Amino acid sequence: MRYRAQLEHSPIGAIGLEADDTSLLAVYFLPHQATVAANETDAPILLEAIQQLQQYFDGSRQQFSLPLRFEGTAFQQQVWQQLQRIPYGSTCSYGDIAKALGNPRAARAVGMANNQNPLPIVIPCHRVIGHTGKLVGFGGGIAIKQKLLQLEQQQQSLF
Repeated sequence: MRYRAQLEHSPIGAIGLEADDTSLLAVYFLPHQATVAANETDAPILLEAIQQLQQYFDGSRQQFSLPLRFEGTAFQQQVWQQLQRIPYGSTCSYGDIAKALGNPRAARAVGMANNQNPLPIVIPCHRVIGHTGKLVGFGGGIAIKQKLLQLEQQQQSLF
């Protein structure tokens, strides 16, 4: 069975979540007026995901510890695994990810896999930037990407 819930108030607006009985499946950005019909919002995985997202936004969590399930090609899954290794408050380029995967010419393919990430924030695709340091490509929009990076940098500067 699939369950949906919504984190209505965050620094980046409303966030939708989807899970099954064992894993978090999706995180997505909602328009301000959207409402997710929530069936079984007391599903333990969704409650834990909402709590961990709130902790992330208040600066008390730097890594997520949720059971995740994401479907994609073998390459996409390799990219998504690599994204989880980018430290909180840090950034790297698409080319850096390609090199880490042993295929330095695959920066564009890394970008496409990044674009298909079903679990943004939890799998921190917002930490990937262009090789020039410019903020490029993000499913939630560049403004949200910038807010997420600023949030992490501000929280790091407090410690």
